[in-house]
Amino acid sequence: MVKRLEDGGSAAIVLPSIFEEQVTIAESGRIHSMDPLDSEFALLLSEFALNDQLLRGPNQYLEHIRLAKRAVRIPVIASLNGITGGSWLKYAFEVEQAGADAIELNLDEAAIDPRDSSLAVEARIRNAVAELKRELRIPLAIKLTPYFTAFANLAHQLDDAGANGLVLFHRFSHPDLELDGLKLVTRHTLSQSPELLLRLHWVAVLRSHVAASLAITGGVATATDGIKALLVGADAVQMTSAIFRNGPHCFDVMSQGLSRWAEEKGFRSIDDLRGRMSLQHTAEPTLYERANYIRTLQTPPPKET
Repeated sequence: MVKRLEDGGSAAIVLPSIFEEQVTIAESGRIHSMDPLDSEFALLLSEFALNDQLLRGPNQYLEHIRLAKRAVRIPVIASLNGITGGSWLKYAFEVEQAGADAIELNLDEAAIDPRDSSLAVEARIRNAVAELKRELRIPLAIKLTPYFTAFANLAHQLDDAGANGLVLFHRFSHPDLELDGLKLVTRHTLSQSPELLLRLHWVAVLRSHVAASLAITGGVATATDGIKALLVGADAVQMTSAIFRNGPHCFDVMSQGLSRWAEEKGFRSIDDLRGRMSLQHTAEPTLYERANYIRTLQTPPPKET
């Protein structure tokens, strides 16, 4: 599959994630410091579906990196998904040794404990990044959610901590309620173009404020979506749902659409258009945001047909 993606025109491959829980259960037999065989925790930890038939274990994941690197010439990026920083230090180094060109770290913390302050949550993320950067020689990108009190400030903190890239945004899978059986139902849905708007907004805001590369993930379904991402300042776009829908050839469709549009508009290179519509070209970004908000509320909605 990674070879098919390279042949289709992908510039890099982000592998599926390995989860913190897989690493700790393999190393210590524990999940979040709890023993699954202890009757006190057995019921709680049974919710973790660490299916060996579906998920590669830590050693298998390292071998998968090696095989992928041998199969393609484009960069292969490992993905680590967890809620703490400490458990990744040793394993992240092993990922680097296996040949990964970079690591995408997804610190997926829901932060639903009301005693846990926003400052504490952000400090844990920042400290995890700083600690990993001290150990790694390969680039480290951080995949974030938009649910932070002052997102621009957190991005600035991670930039200072040494993050080489910021990936916007992680998509939460929100469960639904099944009324007849009174139970939760989880559904995995593919992203749609409307989800891109939030990502465009924050890349446009951050473009001139961080040195880290900015990648957009979620909502990039068409060539038009990719062009918008570049215009607000994205250094890269990630696609998953588009590949599921259309196959690896969607990269060629994206590239051709970008080339045609750039030629029509007189742009000679991607660098000529990247960031042309970011907030760095606005004298007072805060006032611009406020004015746009007021204008939107005063504009009548379109009539439904």
